[in-house]
Amino acid sequence: MRQLVIGTLAVALLLSVPRAAMPQARTLKSEMKTESGVVEAVDAASRAVTFKKADGTSVTAVAGPDLKRLAEIKVGDKVTAKYYENVIIRLKKPGEPDVASAAKSTTGSAQELPGGTKAKQKTLTVAITAVDTAASTISFDGPNNWKYTSKVQDTAALANVKVGDKLDIVWTEAMLVSVERQ
Repeated sequence: MRQLVIGTLAVALLLSVPRAAMPQARTLKSEMKTESGVVEAVDAASRAVTFKKADGTSVTAVAGPDLKRLAEIKVGDKVTAKYYENVIIRLKKPGEPDVASAAKSTTGSAQELPGGTKAKQKTLTVAITAVDTAASTISFDGPNNWKYTSKVQDTAALANVKVGDKLDIVWTEAMLVSVERQ
């Protein structure tokens, strides 16, 4: 699903920028979402935590093994999570080396109550493998046999790209979680 989002965003930006302006990096998506809820239940065995959100709905999340202080989360605690996502795309110059890297990090809170930050970033080079003006589609190939084809809304924009053009896509996600006692 994330590859689908990255590919869709890459097509949208790529085809909306004139070729002469493309060597610059462009931010496709930058978004911050905040969710809060009060802990209703904690199941230590399954690591499931159930939250009641402000709109009255309940949601259950499973804490991963990197959450070391799960036992300190109590019914009635208010948990706030801030999620940030950013996608940047750049047309590569001919001869630039391809990239394929991924990094992730989890940092626990040194505060009295549990919390922390989790982040990951993926960078990959994709190549345009097909531009079909009759069908209004564009196709990409990337590392690990990643392939993606997308319908293009602005068919005139397909004239700005050609088969063989390469793009670097940098996708970053981060989440900051904090806990407050009620």
